[in-house]
Amino acid sequence: MGEQIEELARFAARTEWDDIPPAVRRHAKLVVLDTLGVILAGSQRPEVRALRERLDNSAGRGATIYGRGWPGGDARSAALLNGIAGRSIELCEGLRLVSGQAAVQVLPGVLAIGEALGRSGKEMMTAFVLGYDIAARLCGAFTPWKLAHQNGQACLLAAVAAGARLQGLDAGGISRTMRIGVTLMLTPSYTNVVAGATALNVAGGMSGFAAVLAPELAASGFEAEADAIEQALGNLVGAGFDPDHLLDKLGSTWHITRNYFRLYACCNPIHPALDALAELLGELRPAAGEIDRIDVDTYGFASVMRNPAPANYFASKYSLPHAAAAMVVNGSAGHGSLDDAALSDAAIAALRGRVRISEDPAMTARLPDAKPARVSVTLTDGRQATRAVESHRGDFNQPFAESEIRAKFRELAGEVLTPEGTRAVEAAVDGCEQWDSVAELVALLRLHGRG
Repeated sequence: MGEQIEELARFAARTEWDDIPPAVRRHAKLVVLDTLGVILAGSQRPEVRALRERLDNSAGRGATIYGRGWPGGDARSAALLNGIAGRSIELCEGLRLVSGQAAVQVLPGVLAIGEALGRSGKEMMTAFVLGYDIAARLCGAFTPWKLAHQNGQACLLAAVAAGARLQGLDAGGISRTMRIGVTLMLTPSYTNVVAGATALNVAGGMSGFAAVLAPELAASGFEAEADAIEQALGNLVGAGFDPDHLLDKLGSTWHITRNYFRLYACCNPIHPALDALAELLGELRPAAGEIDRIDVDTYGFASVMRNPAPANYFASKYSLPHAAAAMVVNGSAGHGSLDDAALSDAAIAALRGRVRISEDPAMTARLPDAKPARVSVTLTDGRQATRAVESHRGDFNQPFAESEIRAKFRELAGEVLTPEGTRAVEAAVDGCEQWDSVAELVALLRLHGRG
């Protein structure tokens, strides 16, 4: 088996909360807060509610499913449902330098295990930060197939490593758990997003499920191939795996501090164009009917998100014409503006057809150092203005203020918590290393949930 994987497992087994620098710990709490808010709001999606009701009728008990009523369930089902919820509204954070959405795939499992086994906040947070770091390192070494989405692949292995750490396995057990986890990896496709196939979100939720199940398999005596990870990521679910830099600056560079957050409720590659459009709207202040057309030049991956007639709510998160039209009509592209009602809004629908998107090869060539976009707005009276951005807000060049992330949490969590509860949960996450048990978080959620 690869020595790099074994060293990652040893790192995950031996690192303690106090070994993690204070600045990293503070940022990790912000990531937890952001992800928790996304999970809470995502729990309100109709397909998530329906699945929760079905599983609640047959599940055991042991962990809490986040959503109104706070039903209990076995830890595997809770982690699955909370992971699906976190993927459902396209507001989860992600890895900035490589493709991957680490927090929403790692956190649901460690929350469920932490609650079910009575683990402390410090133990839960340690497992989360370590899992996040493993996710970034595996994603950096992994070459997925062209159409493969990152849900349920390399980040799933990181989730099971975090779960194994929290379930008390040693370095050998964590290594075996990760190699067992290979058999649980999935093959979701990016084509799901254009089709509005919400099955993609189940793939994200399965990372939480696996985070609970795989350590149980390892503890029960199941075995795995020595080179299972290298084989799977290099040849089966992936097109290549190069572990040479897997351990670079291990313990000194913490990848959770190199993440991105989202304030726009749509796929991240769309964001640069929306930033440019927001500047233009602030200058021109047009009504939707005064816009003759919106022209967008951007890099390749963003340019394919051009469907002017998204099939449903989920598909709308991957439509730049829809997001741009919603920004014009509703004044923003946040969670409340890119909702179900936006799909049936006649003004938004009319404007979507006047948004034209093209790839600029020169912009594509600048990835990953920049994620550029150029937007021109032409009005019916002939006036025109253009704006270009190097990357979206929230990237390295202009990170979001912490206050913006906290405001996002309050908006999202407010869908299922009272205002008092939102404030109480925010304060609790800020001091989560003091929790005797993760159950303290759940107690607050239950106490302050909306009816």
